Amino acid sequence: MKTINRIGAGLVLIMSFACTSMLDQKPQGIIADEDLNAPDKVEQMISAAYSFCGQNHYNKQFGMPYEEGSVRGGEAYKGGSGTNDNAERNLWETFTYMQPTTTDDLDNLWWVHYVGVGRVHDALRRAKDLSEAEYPLKLQRIAELHFLRAHIYMYMKQCFKRFPYIDEDTPTEDYDKVSNDDLTDQELWGKLIDDLRDAVANLPETQFEAGRPTRFAAKAYLAKALLFAAYEQDEMNNVVNINREKLTEVAALCKDVIDNSGKSLYPDFARNFLWEFENGQESLWAIQFSANNDNSPVGRNNAWLIYPVNDEYGCCGFLQPSVNMMNRFKTVNGVPDFENFNQGEMLDNREAFANTPMDPRLMHTACVPEMPWKYDPDFIMKTSWVRTPEVYGYSMSQKLLVLPSCPCFRKTNPFMGSGLNWDVLRLDEVILWRAEALIRLGGQENLNEALALINRIRERATTSADRLVFADGTPTGNFEVQPYIPGKNCPAWDQEFAFEALRWERHLEFSTEGKWFFDLVRWGIAAEFMNEYFNSEKERRTYLRDAKFTKNRDEYFPIPQTQISYVKGLYKQNPGW
Repeated sequence: MKTINRIGAGLVLIMSFACTSMLDQKPQGIIADEDLNAPDKVEQMISAAYSFCGQNHYNKQFGMPYEEGSVRGGEAYKGGSGTNDNAERNLWETFTYMQPTTTDDLDNLWWVHYVGVGRVHDALRRAKDLSEAEYPLKLQRIAELHFLRAHIYMYMKQCFKRFPYIDEDTPTEDYDKVSNDDLTDQELWGKLIDDLRDAVANLPETQFEAGRPTRFAAKAYLAKALLFAAYEQDEMNNVVNINREKLTEVAALCKDVIDNSGKSLYPDFARNFLWEFENGQESLWAIQFSANNDNSPVGRNNAWLIYPVNDEYGCCGFLQPSVNMMNRFKTVNGVPDFENFNQGEMLDNREAFANTPMDPRLMHTACVPEMPWKYDPDFIMKTSWVRTPEVYGYSMSQKLLVLPSCPCFRKTNPFMGSGLNWDVLRLDEVILWRAEALIRLGGQENLNEALALINRIRERATTSADRLVFADGTPTGNFEVQPYIPGKNCPAWDQEFAFEALRWERHLEFSTEGKWFFDLVRWGIAAEFMNEYFNSEKERRTYLRDAKFTKNRDEYFPIPQTQISYVKGLYKQNPGW
């Protein structure tokens, strides 16, 4: 059901009165503020808050950080028609800012997320003023709004670290008096955690309408917030402590979700990226998108700048998987080639796929010429599909896209998109969060369970190749993936190696889904990883020759100068800017 991703029609304010008699007539179609303080209108306002979570304008995207989390993490190149196409995103990718605090896109990202927060707060204020007798869903809906606010502020926390915390009780006239350093880093995490604890306490275990979070979705999101908060940072973004109490709670929350949510891994990884399986057995909470089945002119489309440039699609070729990322799917004895993955044959062409042992998850993530597109053996990718191969090469992303034959596909020239949902929380991630917490907590029993959890993900990868075939039924790659067997295909399963394996597994499972850069930052290894990436990739992609990650600065975006000017210098700029 996709109803809650649309703005309630009753909220559209239409000025429809004649100019000649404007002074004599009451405006028609205007909803008075007090008329919104009714249960049915509050329901519509909550729908409007949900709707905004699907905002997907190319430079005003809302909470879908595949550029912020994947391009900046070296999983993909920006793509498009060249470095001047959405040029600010090229600065994000290379970390070579000229005037970083005055650029428009960062200001747009800041602004659009506060628009979303504003919708949440308007609905919250009105819901809180109603009695439970007149609005029986009051506590549940407030919990949903707290969940949405935590979701919005999670994006701000990951991207900017510091932001002014405004809630429904903050008077409008005081908005420009709230500084982004009124709360410490941990206090700000605490605000998100408090919202999610309320959601856990007051959400039902099941929801009739797709898109509304359940109690188990809230527990998963709470685990995520606690996990990020557990990696405590100093003022210069260095990880200085790992909070064991928070990790213990992360492990417990994840176990509850794994054991009791009723969710399970799909036997085939592909189903997480196919429209016909959305809101299914692995998804805990997803942003709901639609194509043209929601009574709106063009629907609420997803991923519209990522499609190839061909007759079936049209535009625009962004988010092109990097050679470095694709090479990480190489295997030796069925496990990642940790030491030599970036040497020898590059895993970015059909011949290499046939020759090099590899994890099949690559074929769910990326495509190159002469290979079947999105599981269709009769729809073969061509070199002409790539917009600027001389800059970004020939790889294309697949996870977020659908076939042109999908009923969910929508073409709105020159752009296009689909009704494929964006999974914010999936069970595979919860499994790996628990594994990470257990590894960090240490102890042989915890390490053994973490091994079993990681292998659970890897074992699913071994059963995820049935769709990866050519028209004659032969496999599209030399697939060889196995669980870790200490002493046989990997070293002893100690804490150091287990954590390396955990990090690698997250990269393989979630590549191009906008998570990786934020992982690097919370682990405190962003500078090390990114500069090593640039050193190898600049030989393959010359536009990266001047790219450099500056430690203690580039972990977070700068606070947009427009926002600092608006509050007359009240906000504190992030370190290094």
